[in-house]
Amino acid sequence: MRTSITAAACLLLLGAAGMPAHAQSVGEKTGVNSLIGVAPSSQDFVTQAVISDMFETESSKLALEKADEKTKAYAKKMIEDHKKVSDELKSVVQTGDMKLNIPTALDSAHQSKIDKLKGLSGDDFTKQYHDDQVTGHKNAVDLYKRYADSGDNAALKAFAVKTKPHLDEHLKMAQELDNKK
Repeated sequence: MRTSITAAACLLLLGAAGMPAHAQSVGEKTGVNSLIGVAPSSQDFVTQAVISDMFETESSKLALEKADEKTKAYAKKMIEDHKKVSDELKSVVQTGDMKLNIPTALDSAHQSKIDKLKGLSGDDFTKQYHDDQVTGHKNAVDLYKRYADSGDNAALKAFAVKTKPHLDEHLKMAQELDNKK
């Protein structure tokens, strides 16, 4: 019984994920697409990529104020790199014939992570920032890989293919930084 309910819920989510929407689809929002390896829609890819970049930038600005020197050096690189990635992604979207929305603010989940970081200091801040960097970059690598493999827009797909190796490197750096606590 439980298995059939779970299967039915997944089918509902997958069906909803295929519907056009201005916001993130249910399948992408719930993680079902990632779990089963389905490429995000072009809108979901742009939404999640831009929000990811905004989160990296905002959390790294806090790290410049609150963290140790090694973490500050990492944070500075994240701010520079993610600004370049965001600018390039926005250029790809705006120069193409895509009718996609580019988010201008963090979603509630990422804003709550920023709010939590703002309330932390010292080792507590550093640990949370490191953890957020590892998790955020794992999610970004997965998002970019799925779109690079099966995305439906050639220009965005080329962008994802080109950018993913940089995100792989960021993830590696975040993991190394996290291990040096």
